[in-house]
Amino acid sequence: QVQLVESGGGLVQPGGSLRLSCAASGTIFSLNAMGWHRQAPGKQRELVTAITSGGITNYADSVKGRFTISRDNAKNTVILEMNSLKPEDTGVYYCYLYLRASATSPYSNYWGQGTQVTVSS
Repeated sequence: QVQLVESGGGLVQPGGSLRLSCAASGTIFSLNAMGWHRQAPGKQRELVTAITSGGITNYADSVKGRFTISRDNAKNTVILEMNSLKPEDTGVYYCYLYLRASATSPYSNYWGQGTQVTVSS
């Protein structure tokens, strides 16, 4: 059974930086896209960034130039580097991996448990 574990959230002042990590454990047959969503208080969950198996990235306009996504396929890990953080970046961040757990399984999204990021002075 595939499980995702996130780490790296916390409290940071505006202008600061945080690094989020998401590692998948269990049997993975094929790993495709990876990414991060976030949910701010009182708002819907939104896509922050994603990276394809070929390394192509996309970012929400609100984080372009400040956030960087990367992946380590050997470790089934996706990383989110967040710089120049703003109070509006506050929220719960969820990683996802789009993968096949076995040769007979379809591709599905697997989600992390969420990690809180709070940007406040």
